[in-house]
Amino acid sequence: MRLVLFLTFGCALGALSIGAGSALAAGDVRAGAQGFRACAACHTLESGRHLTGPSLAHLWGRKAGTMESFSRYSPALKSADIVWNDETLDAWLADPKAFVPGNFMTFRGVKDARARADLIAFLKAAGGDGSTGQTAQGNMMGGGMKGGPQSQNLKALESTQQVTAIRYCRDTYRVTTTAGELPPFWERNLRFKTDSSETGPARGRPAIMPAGMMGDRASVIFADPVEIGEFIQKKC
Repeated sequence: MRLVLFLTFGCALGALSIGAGSALAAGDVRAGAQGFRACAACHTLESGRHLTGPSLAHLWGRKAGTMESFSRYSPALKSADIVWNDETLDAWLADPKAFVPGNFMTFRGVKDARARADLIAFLKAAGGDGSTGQTAQGNMMGGGMKGGPQSQNLKALESTQQVTAIRYCRDTYRVTTTAGELPPFWERNLRFKTDSSETGPARGRPAIMPAGMMGDRASVIFADPVEIGEFIQKKC
């Protein structure tokens, strides 16, 4: 029976059981591209662009935990003395906790050896070259992950998403955008975040992004954490 796979290289996306070892086989790049759709929530194939996890560009032959532009590696991974190749990636995907005890990965592993081989084949084809990896990712995945919230340019938003003022009174936040005031938010339904990347908001011009499915939750994203306290006015 073929499993319906929700593969993830860096995020827990389901309780996939762990296999007891497998023989490496040639993988199917296109099948691996479909599996990578879930990985793309936490990783890109664009050199230097990190999300929750590090970019997977230039992965082959790189020592684990050594990308200087990524600052969230676990001490365990940084000291593991592992070089990424077919064999080490297969062991990592099968059971990351056993392969590198104490690492920060939260998913349990991928049982299906074929699924691992497919994903490894895709990563080798699309992630080996940072200059072409993002294009290959989009093409092989049918563009399905393009334009998501994590890749949106927060400097070029519609007027309804450009925040001009935030007022706090008792348990309620009132957010005003360039287009006008939004419905009030209960204080636990509005989150404040930062994005210092090139696609993050301009200083002094935070962006508001919807969250959840009911329309009553959102995130306000700032260019710098210093701006958060400065921007919010406590006024009834």
